[in-house]
Parts: sequence; structure tokens; C-alpha cells
Amino acid sequence: MNILQNKNAIIYGAGGSMGGAVAKALASAGARVFLTGRNLRSVQKIADEILAAGGRAETAQVDAFDEKAVNSHIDAVLRSAGTVDLSFNAVGIDVTQNIPLIDISVDDFVRPITLTMHTLFLTAKAAGKVMMKQGSGVILSLTATPGGIGYPFTGNFAPACSAVERLSANLASELGIYGVRVVNIRSGGSPDSRAFKEAIDRYPAAMEPILRKMEADSMLKKLPLTADIANAAVFLASDLSAMITGVTIDVTCGTTAGLNYRVAPEVIQ
Repeated sequence: MNILQNKNAIIYGAGGSMGGAVAKALASAGARVFLTGRNLRSVQKIADEILAAGGRAETAQVDAFDEKAVNSHIDAVLRSAGTVDLSFNAVGIDVTQNIPLIDISVDDFVRPITLTMHTLFLTAKAAGKVMMKQGSGVILSLTATPGGIGYPFTGNFAPACSAVERLSANLASELGIYGVRVVNIRSGGSPDSRAFKEAIDRYPAAMEPILRKMEADSMLKKLPLTADIANAAVFLASDLSAMITGVTIDVTCGTTAGLNYRVAPEVIQ
């Protein structure tokens, strides 16, 4: 079902596991995807997979922290495609976690928050200006569980998530009158994402109880995969969600609605 037929989407950080998953899902749903990233090799790999599957994909080396580069690229997309219907920023930022907040230096605490807001603001601002003129479009962002619930030892990642969610809501309140929707997706941490897989490969014994604890915290006793996040992105980019804006869509298997580690399934004989 090509629910994104004739839609043009820009993905920043498309070479990453989440950016790549969303890019492939959007293309599978009919969108023409414009994939960007600092590392063109990883971006091209995703594009090749999309093209091999019969989708439409184009690549460009874009530094999503460089305002001139972002604006130049979106202008090029407009000249080529005519519209920008979706902007999704999946640029990865290194964060400090798993140590107490009181043990993190001020610089280490602030830097990832600043970098996260820097790139999100640049790409959302560029898309917002274009979409205001065309009278339509969707700006998507991505956060995780700590953005919606107090979660110990999540360091600077938690306030960075909260900042993204507030930027998304405020931008939606300003752009809605122009027909532009702004929505954030909150993930629960996907065990098949690159960050998790690398940690599992490197520290399998340590990661096993961590993953089990994360699953136990959720209502569904499982964690969302990258495909689950990508499916949410496809829905939110489509006209099926035309009345959804200004909110964070929770794809955490229920974690942010309440920690459910005390609830265990009954053994059915």
C-alpha cells in the first residue's frame, strides 16, 4: 500500500540504524527519499538497498550541524522534487549515561543537549520555512523513554529528550496555522539498533540483565524494534494521521505510562 505516493522526504542521519530503517520504510510506502549524512558510504548503502527493492532514493553528503549546508540541500531538493513533504532528523549524538548526575561535569552534561538542539533546530527551521510556503508538510523527531518519565542514571540523555519534545510541541503550535504538522516519536530503546547491538556484542553478559530489566519495566514485556519506530513514522508522514500534531507518539511498549516491573505473567497450566 503506497500511502506515501508522491511524497518527498528528507532524512538526516540516514546512515544510522534508526535513520536507515525509517528511510527504507518510507520508500517502501512510496515516498521519494533524500538521504543525507556526514558519512556518504553508510548513506549510500541504505540508498542501494532501497533502489534494489524498487524504491526511489537519492543521497547527499550534508552536515546537519551546518546551517548553510542544510539550507543548500533543501533548496536542491525543492528544485528537483518540487515539494518537501517530510523532514526527519535521526542524527546520532553521543550522550553520558549509567553514572549519577552528580558525578557528571557541567561541560559533559551540557554538550550533548546543546548539540541535539542545534541540529534539530536547524533542520526543523529549514523545513518549516519551506512547508509554510507550500501549505503542508510534516516534521518528525525522535526521542526515547527518559523524555517522558523520571529514569535514573540516564544522564544528559533525559533532558535532551525533553528539550526535543518541547521544541516539537512549540513548533507545532506556531506552524499548524500554515497546514504544517510537527510530531515527535518516543522510542523505548530498540535492541536491534546499532548502539544496542554493538553493546550486546561487546558486553553480552552485562547487557543481558539490562535488556531483561528494560523489558520488565514495560507493560508489554518487550521492547520496540526499529521496524516498529519506522512503521510509526510512515503512519505519521501519511494523510492517515492528518489530524495529529503537537504531540509525542509513545512507542515504548507502555513504559512511560508506568513502570511495570512488579507485574509478572501468570504461569498457565
